[in-house]
Amino acid sequence: MACDEPAALSGIFTRQNSASTSSLDFEPDADYRFVESLEERYKCAYCHLVLRNPHQTGCGHRFCQQCILALRELHAVPTCPVDKETIKMHEVFKDNCCKREVLNLHVFCKNFPDCSSKVILGRYQEHLQQCLFESMQCTNDGCRDQILRKDLKEHLSQHCKFREEMCQYCNTYVVLINIKNHEKNDCPDYPVPCLQNCSQIILKKEIEKHHAVCPEAEVDCPYKQYGCHVKVKRGKLAEHENSALREHMLQILDKNSRLEEQISDLYKSLECKEIKIQQLADAIKKCEKEFRQYTQLFGNNSNLMVSTQALATHLDKSARLESQVKQLIQMANEQQSKLDLRPLFDTIEKVKQKIALMETYEQRLVVLEDQSSKHDLQISIHKAQLNKNEERFKLLEGTCYNGKLIWKITDYKMKKKEAVEGRVLSIASQPFYTSRCGYRLCARAYLNGDGSGKGTHISLYFVVMRGEFDSLLLWPFKQKVTLMLLDQSGKKNHIVEVFRADPNSSSFKRPDGEMNIASGCPRFVPHTVLENTKNTYIRDDTLFLKVVVDLTDLEEL
Repeated sequence: MACDEPAALSGIFTRQNSASTSSLDFEPDADYRFVESLEERYKCAYCHLVLRNPHQTGCGHRFCQQCILALRELHAVPTCPVDKETIKMHEVFKDNCCKREVLNLHVFCKNFPDCSSKVILGRYQEHLQQCLFESMQCTNDGCRDQILRKDLKEHLSQHCKFREEMCQYCNTYVVLINIKNHEKNDCPDYPVPCLQNCSQIILKKEIEKHHAVCPEAEVDCPYKQYGCHVKVKRGKLAEHENSALREHMLQILDKNSRLEEQISDLYKSLECKEIKIQQLADAIKKCEKEFRQYTQLFGNNSNLMVSTQALATHLDKSARLESQVKQLIQMANEQQSKLDLRPLFDTIEKVKQKIALMETYEQRLVVLEDQSSKHDLQISIHKAQLNKNEERFKLLEGTCYNGKLIWKITDYKMKKKEAVEGRVLSIASQPFYTSRCGYRLCARAYLNGDGSGKGTHISLYFVVMRGEFDSLLLWPFKQKVTLMLLDQSGKKNHIVEVFRADPNSSSFKRPDGEMNIASGCPRFVPHTVLENTKNTYIRDDTLFLKVVVDLTDLEEL
């Protein structure tokens, strides 16, 4: 019968040694400290931890419920890990007797020794819910502090920055960390000084009402419409009116005089218009009189020809007058269009807007260029740090801690040329150590020679460097050192020089600076031997140097 869930386990295990089960339980993964040593009979035969929901097999061994299920899922035919007996699932039963014994084992509180309580395993979680020394998170929103239960009340009432406190001005409850911001920006009853420097303190909600009556606020003179443009503090307004009474009266008289002149001009304009109206009326009467005369002429047959000629003459005269009026109107329109500056003003306004927009773009461009420069600087810093890290990783990867260094020198011809030209006289190897906490050492090579070997030999030196553990090491450095040029043919025809460190030489004292003066062989190997095509010390423009420190009698830290 298959079963995938722990809850279905009781359907598989048919026998039990007790009909009742305990309501107590405990967390399986906690690190419990038992008052008495945990007996083997209370440990799971599979996980070797304290039994949780113990089940017993037909062979008499006990397992946690989860462990017995795990054995059944991992193996088609589960076997007991103790005696290798096949576990028959129908013989497995829930051991309630053992469960009660386990749940009644006494354990120390995890907060021991602050909490000296000893509780049974089944009540352990209940105890932690009440333990005064249990760490718990502050219950105020936004606070992430972990507080002991015994100190929580005091923390909530006195120390928590996220507790609510009453605003001393408006009696509203505000989170403590925001109370200053609330008082300055949101509190309507917060007292603020008058902006007009009247030395009064006013509630923020009444500031506008106060400004309407503040004696220190500047206001316009009541006679502004008559020409007095003085601004004076409200408290000194009466004084200004009294002192400037004569000027105010003169301004009023002046304005009245201008109004009378305007009225007089209006009357004159009206009289002119009345005269023009009268002239038009006279012209109309004259036209009517002429029209009656023409009518009489048309009625007299004898005078028809004369009337026709007179009418034609008047018609020609009228046409000429009409043509002249049209020309005058056209000329007036042309003059008006010439003097019409509105298109020019519109064009100037558009140009101004474009200039303002371009200035805005220029400012934004300056800001973007500044930000770009900052980003470029940050990128340069990061690149430099990455290069340093890469160099450091390469050094760490190639670092030896056994007193031996194999130094691979590539691009020999180019590096020797740089040495001959005086650009790079020497090159140094990566550091190596006699042990993890031993002497820090390196090699230095002059490819065009140094001292007596300059121009004819390769000079190879041994260098003692300042290390992290120098204060624990014995000084001076006294070990035997072997310098080697390795043969790449496999015949091991290596060139070897051996010397022992001179304890009286400053080269082997404890370094005061980054490294001591190098010591070694200025005539290590001639160029003629190294570069001879019959020899195999250089292959693919690469040579290998080896430095070996004799670690005999060297005490490790």
